[in-house]
Amino acid sequence: MQMLYLPRVTSLIFLFALSFFAPQAAVAAVDLDEGWEYRWGDSPFTDDGVPQWTQTDEPGQWQSIGFPSNPPGRDGREHAWYRVTLPDTEWQEPVLYIFSVDLIVQVWLDGEQIYQYGTFDDQGRGRFEGWPWHAIPLPEGFGGKKAYFRVFSDYTDIGLWGEVSIMNRPDLTLFILKNSLEALVIAGFSALIALLAMIFALLQAEKKSFGSIALFSLASAILLLSESQASQLLWNAPLLWDYLAAGSYYLLPVAMGLLLEQWFSDNRPWLINLVWKFHLVYAVAALGLALAGAVDLSATFPVFDALLLASLAAITVVVARRFRHLKIEQQVILGAYGIFCSLLVLDMAVAHGFLPWWRVPVSWGTLIFSLAVVMISLWHYGRTQQALYRLNLSLEQQVAERTEKAEALARREQARVRMLTFENEKTRVLNDIIAELQDCISLNQTFHILARRLPDLCSPLRGMLYQRVEQGRAFELLTRWGYAGEPESLPRIETPDGPPSHSQVPTPYDVDSGLSQSEWQDGVEDSLCLWINLQSATEGPVTMALLFVEVPEEFTADGTDYGSARLFQALSQGVQKIGIVLSSISLREELQKYSYEDALTGLKNRRYFDQLFEHESAVAVRSEQPLSLLMVDIDHFKQFNDTHGHEAGDAALKAVANILARHFRDSDVVCRFGGEEFVITMAGSSAMAACDKARELARAVRTVSVKHGDNDLGHVTISVGVSSWPEYSDSPDSLLGLADRALYRAKEAGRDRVEIL
Repeated sequence: MQMLYLPRVTSLIFLFALSFFAPQAAVAAVDLDEGWEYRWGDSPFTDDGVPQWTQTDEPGQWQSIGFPSNPPGRDGREHAWYRVTLPDTEWQEPVLYIFSVDLIVQVWLDGEQIYQYGTFDDQGRGRFEGWPWHAIPLPEGFGGKKAYFRVFSDYTDIGLWGEVSIMNRPDLTLFILKNSLEALVIAGFSALIALLAMIFALLQAEKKSFGSIALFSLASAILLLSESQASQLLWNAPLLWDYLAAGSYYLLPVAMGLLLEQWFSDNRPWLINLVWKFHLVYAVAALGLALAGAVDLSATFPVFDALLLASLAAITVVVARRFRHLKIEQQVILGAYGIFCSLLVLDMAVAHGFLPWWRVPVSWGTLIFSLAVVMISLWHYGRTQQALYRLNLSLEQQVAERTEKAEALARREQARVRMLTFENEKTRVLNDIIAELQDCISLNQTFHILARRLPDLCSPLRGMLYQRVEQGRAFELLTRWGYAGEPESLPRIETPDGPPSHSQVPTPYDVDSGLSQSEWQDGVEDSLCLWINLQSATEGPVTMALLFVEVPEEFTADGTDYGSARLFQALSQGVQKIGIVLSSISLREELQKYSYEDALTGLKNRRYFDQLFEHESAVAVRSEQPLSLLMVDIDHFKQFNDTHGHEAGDAALKAVANILARHFRDSDVVCRFGGEEFVITMAGSSAMAACDKARELARAVRTVSVKHGDNDLGHVTISVGVSSWPEYSDSPDSLLGLADRALYRAKEAGRDRVEIL
């Protein structure tokens, strides 16, 4: 069996859309409705395995026939051959399309077998393997040649059935989808009706009719899906689809018999009871014997069709006698069922050759039945809603005052509970937040905690948190809560003139401000804006974040004993405490920055280098990776200072520091060692790579002019000493001394050069 993959379903949906919008010319075809000939029996084969009848014309042995199906004079014969001359037309990807074959077939062209469906044994016989449609690829140059069809069938019909035409393969796919679209849509609708009826059957076990309607709708949906040609595109398992079609087809009278038995239960409908039980036994026996291989599935259809006709006649007699006593909705369902059965009988007549072949719209019968169920359900729903409306209106008129008082009390109690919950939980959550913040090393870490925990602090209030960016010129949305399903908040607030106003949150009955709680509640807006400030050692007071919280209506409702002012005051105090913790983190971060950063150049300082070098040395030894060290000194820096002044010297140091910072990799660390000396730690770099980098650095410094104010002070040069482990050192600990000696050698050799030691 083949598995159904998601890409196949997606492709099928796309093809459905394409088939709906494609122009009619896309499925143009040449129908093979004339020129057919037939011949009873089976052809002998040559030693090469080619049927002899395909190699000799023998016009006297072939008889003309209007359509290659059920030739006259069968008399129990199970083998027949058909042939037709294929038209000579231009095609891009031609296929021979056959609606169906009874039962298995081989197709020969030019002495070669180009198609086979089913398995032929030595006697030319085979088992039923389903009723799929066939798309037979045609080779180049087929025009004007005769195609031969070898058919075996022990079924009531023998030969090709339905439509036979030639078309391009893409056009065939669109043709199949267009023909199946109606059935598939109605099948889906019926499946939905079955699901709803099944749910009602489970919820209202005393009404068993829902279960019968669910069974009928589900069987109809499976029947339509199984017999639609698109099912073969969805899952190419024809015999499986035929089993599904047979099972659903055989259960239709069972479902309707159960429904009628429930409606006529007062009259003891023994005939209907006998009908549905007999059909259930037949369905189980027929499918069981077919699955066991005792009979072909195809042989079970004619027997069932005969039984169905007899059952419909018996049911019609029973229903006709009691139709007037049924409820209007039962009459509607029976009428829809009668239309469905009429279409089913027409389809049966076409299938058995009593009527010419045409596509009987059985799906419309299913649709009418489903629409009848929906209309009845809507009618019942409307009547129920009207009765409930009248009852509710009467009750509301009687208890209007009591309901209003109860709702007012409930609103006040709800406000009381929400505010008490907010107030009681606030202190605990705030302490947890402060404890987590105190574990942070940098301010950046604190915002992740605030984004995660502030919703808990503000609950049940909903709000938003914005973080300061671009030195306070804007605030970006960090998180928001309580707005599920509502429009997105502003992702960014531009604040070139400073943050929005901080909301006034007075204490209850604030004597100093002269603003009472009730007055504050009267003037409060829909939301409050609270600043999260910190004290920076360099910038002073800084608003690092904005907290917006919404004020629910019940928090400012008149008559509440639990004023909201004290809750918002507690929240404001909590925000201030958070700001104090952030200030301490900022101060600690700034102090750490000052302790490891050179104030003039912005590079790391000697203290940072000492700790880093110890760490990198240990890593190099442990990982057996090279470690190189560059010591850089600005040539004649004292003379430059004496000539241009100390401020110009600082400018030279900054210029060289900028070149150093840009010149090296992110993994290389540049530090100011002291005075005009710099040191670069290059982890993982060999001596050659370090020397090349040092020479590039010397050239870069040599080409940059030092500017102080509007004055161009000319160029400076540098001397560089290089040391590397393990190539030039026994231990990484000796690299600093070796680099210093190499630097001294570079100076002794004339400066503006690189030496390695």
